[in-house]
Amino acid sequence: MDMLMFELNKNTTKPLYEQLYMGIKTGIMCKQIEVGTKLPSKKKLADFLNISQTTIEVAYAQLIAEGFIVSKPRIGFFVEDFDELPYIETKQVELPVKTAEEKIIQFDFHPGKIDTDSFPFSLWRKYAKDLYDLPSKELLQIGEAQGENALRSEIAKYLYQSRGIVCEPEQIVIGSGTEQLLPMILRLLENDSNFALENPGYSAIPRIQLQNKAIPIPVDEDGLIVDELERTNANVVYITPSHQFPTGAVLSATRRTQLLHWAAKAENRYIIEDDYDSEFRYTGKPIPALQGMDQNNKVIYLSTFTKSLMPSLRVAYFVLPSTLLKKYKETFSYYSATVPRFDQHIVANFMRDGHFSKHLNRMRKIYRKKLDKLTHIFKMYYPEVIITGDQAGMHILISLPLSISEESLKKVAAESSIAIYPVTDYLLKPIEYKYPTFLLGFGGIPLEKIEDGIHQLMQCWGIAK
Repeated sequence: MDMLMFELNKNTTKPLYEQLYMGIKTGIMCKQIEVGTKLPSKKKLADFLNISQTTIEVAYAQLIAEGFIVSKPRIGFFVEDFDELPYIETKQVELPVKTAEEKIIQFDFHPGKIDTDSFPFSLWRKYAKDLYDLPSKELLQIGEAQGENALRSEIAKYLYQSRGIVCEPEQIVIGSGTEQLLPMILRLLENDSNFALENPGYSAIPRIQLQNKAIPIPVDEDGLIVDELERTNANVVYITPSHQFPTGAVLSATRRTQLLHWAAKAENRYIIEDDYDSEFRYTGKPIPALQGMDQNNKVIYLSTFTKSLMPSLRVAYFVLPSTLLKKYKETFSYYSATVPRFDQHIVANFMRDGHFSKHLNRMRKIYRKKLDKLTHIFKMYYPEVIITGDQAGMHILISLPLSISEESLKKVAAESSIAIYPVTDYLLKPIEYKYPTFLLGFGGIPLEKIEDGIHQLMQCWGIAK
């Protein structure tokens, strides 16, 4: 009985059987209770500890189930040989202590940040509340595989009005983000396909599926260099023509026509058009989507609500050429939409009543003010810094007349609680830049803090006003 001389705390919420089980288990694991030892009978131990036999029975049953003890009929309970137990005791994992290096970021110039202060929370809450208040029992079931028809219909209307795209809701597939939809497109086109990507470009694509198989195509101030594409054996190209990521270049009209001609020359050639940041253009007229210009069913259009509404919404979509619909349905006959139906209907109703367009117009003005403030500060105080990619979107590129590596500059900025992102993070194939070049996102920085953020960034890099 001495081996079980430990106290049970009856004034805690932890069940007595669990305390007893853990006490015996610990004793066995620490070799305080030797292998082969006979444990007290349920009745004797219950009397000794002044608890019910049921408590003893539950604790012993758990120890038997985990292989710590064995029950021998009409003899008793014995401790098993620990070395032969098919059980691995896991150690308590301590969480890493937050170090001084993990400072709270004061200024985050990430290109994917949005202006959260300007989001219409009260209006969005109303649409969510209305949907949940109504007896929407049918939304509890799995919906349409390609996404709710209500949302696909609103997207089709929006694309026609804003991007010149003529499509039917049946051509639209909704999913939870570009990262989820891109592998579907790649699989749809995978038979004997050679994929070309912009370099620099969207860094998630190689990680998704292509790895080292992608063919890098350089870009310049007019976007993807189509002449370079034509010299390769690629038959599928992924492109961000409205606002090339990350350089900000806009694909010129000449190259748009050239690219569409390239796609039309072979049956298995396709263009994946990611209409990145197309909603936020600040100079000249809106650039029409490639898909709207396509006469040969060669463009797969891809877009998202990440910047136009919020990144956490996780709603994206692609528009298939009608010629690929049959193959899509055959390939993805098992597919179910990955966006909750309630979220889809909230977005659909928000768009239906005109609030999405109003929100975009408002945000376009806000981001335009931020961009103007940003460029004004650089021109006034830091004219030696080269700015590019300021025609659209929510970030610019800055090139610094310094002989320090981008990694060193990033580290120095981090020490000042500033997050900044080098363009080399987005390279598929190395490019030699004359100066260290960084993406400078302004979407998530409040207008009144932009000037202070720029000054602090330049100061930590040793660039004087």
